[in-house]
Amino acid sequence: MSICPVCNQLSSTQYRCPSCLGMMEDSGRVMDYYDDYSPYAEIDSLKMEDGIPDDEKDNQCPHVFYCSQCAAENVLLIHEWRSESN
Repeated sequence: MSICPVCNQLSSTQYRCPSCLGMMEDSGRVMDYYDDYSPYAEIDSLKMEDGIPDDEKDNQCPHVFYCSQCAAENVLLIHEWRSESN
């Protein structure tokens, strides 16, 4: 099982906008924008439908980052932490 350190507020990510070099803000997971119920759906199954190859296999969580200076949006893949189950 993997957990996203950004989703679970265990870590933060600072990302500079490639267009204007301003600081981008994390706007959440890509999957949360699909429909009203997607934030409540199983994460691993949504990864199979998000159009990002291998994010589920490679333990990556796609997040949308927004730049308030130039209104650019980018998707950044956050490396998930593996948790060992007993």
